[in-house]
Amino acid sequence: MPIRMLSIKKKIESVMRSQGAISVSRLASLLFVISALYGTAQKLRANCYRQNILRPQKLPCKVISVGNITVGGTGKTPMTIYVAQKVRQLGARVAVISRGYKGGAANSGGVVSDGRNLLMDPEQAGDEPFLIAGRLENIPVIVGKNRFAAGMLAIRKFQSEVIVLDDAFQHLKLRRDIDIVLLDYTRPFGNTHLLPRGILREPVTALRRATACILTRSPTGPGEAAATTPAGLKAHMPDIPIFTSSHHPYMYTVKSAIPTPFNAISHFIKPHDSDQIKYKKVYGFSGIARNDDFQRTVATLGFNPMGFFEFSDHHKYSRDDLKKMVRIAQAAGADCLITTEKDHARIAHQKPLSMDLVVVGVRIEFCGNGQDFISFVQSRLRP
Repeated sequence: MPIRMLSIKKKIESVMRSQGAISVSRLASLLFVISALYGTAQKLRANCYRQNILRPQKLPCKVISVGNITVGGTGKTPMTIYVAQKVRQLGARVAVISRGYKGGAANSGGVVSDGRNLLMDPEQAGDEPFLIAGRLENIPVIVGKNRFAAGMLAIRKFQSEVIVLDDAFQHLKLRRDIDIVLLDYTRPFGNTHLLPRGILREPVTALRRATACILTRSPTGPGEAAATTPAGLKAHMPDIPIFTSSHHPYMYTVKSAIPTPFNAISHFIKPHDSDQIKYKKVYGFSGIARNDDFQRTVATLGFNPMGFFEFSDHHKYSRDDLKKMVRIAQAAGADCLITTEKDHARIAHQKPLSMDLVVVGVRIEFCGNGQDFISFVQSRLRP
């Protein structure tokens, strides 16, 4: 991307994620006007579905949607994995369907995994569906912009009884039995503005069509009492159950020059072994919605960061990108590279790096009694 375009993009992202006093810059004013037009279009579209001017399609099975109303960073991918695993544990045949954003198979659709084997690489599947497929056992993963067609494929090919839709709160074309919306506990609505002035995909009033809300990144941990619901949130969804969850990092290593299939990772670092790699000099890289959060996580885990490479969300790493990062990291005296699991999913099909890689993933844990959420899902899936 040209330097000038990259600079403009960073300025826009800065305005979108600004907190506190409202910016009065010309850029902020322009983005506000665009966001007002965008919001009008979103409300019109939602009204068309609510009044049956536009009619959603219905699959002959149960459908669970996992989504959000903000751009990136709420934990949709680990939550989708969590929900799919729990539904399978309840005894149902489940499949996951994702749009396949930026993947080559998004338009045509197709099977990323049959539950046993990865049938696409991240270039075809998209990074998030590929990650989901690599972490789910005995659960097929399918991609396609046409989610009704993808759902019918899952039913025909795998006799799926429950479909879990990844990132589908705005996908009103398909009916769902459970509509889960995720909100970041620390900043549920960002700066309260719609895209592109803020990070809201829809007006906050869209929360009323959800059947459940899950607050993610809560400051409390698993087994602890759920943190107090953020002020004012209940007013937007007075009759909707609100659950609270937290993100817990886990780590694994990928050894240099050793080909390791993404779904065959075996070097998971156990908590009591983590001190062996902490305080190592690391050089980080990430291309996610909130790179700064990953950088804070690296420091919190106890590593000694020598520097970071930041890329845009869903960045497709070239071989030259990887060689450059290794060269600079080695020159800086780093012991290894460190990245997110989502970024690792994008490079796992390429030749192994010439430097060890530490990967940080995220798992979901519910605060308080997590069984309450499972019971809620089970009750909604009953015939």
